Amino acid sequence: MRLAARPSVTAVTFEADAGPLGLAKWLTLVAPGPGLLVLDGVLAANVQVGDRVATELLGAGDVIQPWNSDEAELVCEIDWRALVPTRFAVLDAAFWHRIEPWPQITLALLRRAGKRTRRLIVQRAISAQPRLEVRLVLLMWHLAARWGKVEPGGVRLELPLTHQLLGRLISAERPSVSHALARLGRSGLLTGHGDRWHLHGSVEDHLATMIEPPVSRVAQLIEPVGLRTQSR
Repeated sequence: MRLAARPSVTAVTFEADAGPLGLAKWLTLVAPGPGLLVLDGVLAANVQVGDRVATELLGAGDVIQPWNSDEAELVCEIDWRALVPTRFAVLDAAFWHRIEPWPQITLALLRRAGKRTRRLIVQRAISAQPRLEVRLVLLMWHLAARWGKVEPGGVRLELPLTHQLLGRLISAERPSVSHALARLGRSGLLTGHGDRWHLHGSVEDHLATMIEPPVSRVAQLIEPVGLRTQSR
C-alpha cells in the first residue's frame, strides 16, 4: 500500500536557515490545503497581543495552518523564527486532492494536529504554576520529552533557548527567568545555558523537591484550628 501511495504523497519542500522566517507567502499558497508540514528543525511561533508575547515551539511532524485574523476578536500579530535550520513540506490543495484515496494519511495529519493541541494545553498548565522555578523545570522536562537525549544522571536538551524565549513560553519576564535559572543551577536541578541544558535526576525527583504534596498543604491548614486528619 505504501508503494502505491508514495507517488500521490510527494510534495514540494523548502528549507530555511536559523533566524526570522517569512512564511506568509507559503501559508497563503497552502491555505486551501492542510498546511505546511515541518519535516526537520525547530521553530518558534510568537503571538503578540498588546505589549505581551506568547510563544509556541514546533518541530518535526507539526502542521502549520494559515493564521486567520477574521476568527479572532482581539488584534494580534504573529511572527515565526527558526531556532535551527528547518525544512518544510508544502501540503497544498493539489496534495489534498491526491491523497483522497488514502484516508489513513488524512487521519495521520489529524492526529498530529491533536498532539500539538495537547502539548499546548500542557504548556498552559505549566504556566499556571505560581513558582517560577517550578514552571521552568516543568517546561524543560516538557521540551525534553520531545527533543531531549538521555545522558548519565539525567537528560540533555540541545535547543537554543534564550532567557527571553523561556519567559515567553511560561509567561515570565526575562530578568526573573535569569534569576530563577541561577537558583536552579545552584540547587543542581537544572544547569546549562545557550543551546545546551542538562536536567539532572528525574522529573519525579524534581517535583518531590519543589512541589509540596496536596495532603501536606491541607494538613497545615487544618491543624492550626485544632483539627487532625484521619486515615481510613
